[in-house]
Amino acid sequence: MTNDQHVCSTNASANAVSADAVSEGNIAVVGGGSIGVAFAVMFAQAGMRVSIFEPEEERRNAIPQEIRERGELLQKHDLFTGDIDALVEHVSTTDCLDEAVASAALVQECIPEKLEMKRSLFSELAQLISQACVVCSSTSFIPTSKSAAGTGIEEQTLVAHPGNPPYAIPVIELVPNPATSPAAVERARALYEQAGLSPVVLHKEIEGFLFNRLQGAVLREAYALVREGVADVDDIDKVVRDGLGRRWAFMGPFETVDLNTRGGIEAHAERMGPSYQRMEHDIGDRTPWTKDLVAEVARQRGELLSPSEWEQRVLWRDEQLLKQKSLNKPLGE
Repeated sequence: MTNDQHVCSTNASANAVSADAVSEGNIAVVGGGSIGVAFAVMFAQAGMRVSIFEPEEERRNAIPQEIRERGELLQKHDLFTGDIDALVEHVSTTDCLDEAVASAALVQECIPEKLEMKRSLFSELAQLISQACVVCSSTSFIPTSKSAAGTGIEEQTLVAHPGNPPYAIPVIELVPNPATSPAAVERARALYEQAGLSPVVLHKEIEGFLFNRLQGAVLREAYALVREGVADVDDIDKVVRDGLGRRWAFMGPFETVDLNTRGGIEAHAERMGPSYQRMEHDIGDRTPWTKDLVAEVARQRGELLSPSEWEQRVLWRDEQLLKQKSLNKPLGE
């Protein structure tokens, strides 16, 4: 996806910009897929100029309409009050990587989850960007201590893992690698906050970061409950959707148990800790998701949602998330 044919300058090194040429209002998005477009919407609605690098012409041509559709969706839920035409105009597309990143304060990497592709991209960016530019990887699992190692931009690179889609789920995880400079983390944090996101900074790299580790813990237990014949897929989803999810929509697990037991966290741990420990050693183990187990879960999901209905259900999901986000807007917005 990112090789020299997409660097349009005849001399890549000569195209690198100086620190004083970087504009805090300029954002580059590398990769024009769904996450890249969603990030572009987030930055553009905050008034920033966004340039999307996307090598495939058909994908580039589709982006303006997708920006418009997402802007209209946000307007529908009173989450964007600006002009849709102006929103679309704030986002440009190009098949030249150097053109996209010129004067960018932040590069949002949104390419596939392939280590070598990311390393190749970051090596190219090292020849094109200023030292004042911060490079953020949208990866769900690959730390930048691996993807940026030896590329020359380790100090200005970090993970910025969003919820999906980021215009509906505001949390974004910032995960610096051991070489990332504190200044790069703070620049990224400030730009994401300006775009309306809610950054969380991890103290060290760990596979899956916070979002996927917490989600994975629930998912492991859910698979285990199906495997042991305790409950059906739909009933497990129902407990989370109509029970736990209602709490977690406005408070996290620690606050939940703090408020559930008079005396707070310590009282809860004393009274409930032994039960949770027994559950951990019961069926809540780390047994692999076998092909047979996954097939059974897929069969049950297929009875609830046919493949032909999947796209429509994704739109329904986004609608529900935006309704919730609209209801949770701070007063005065």
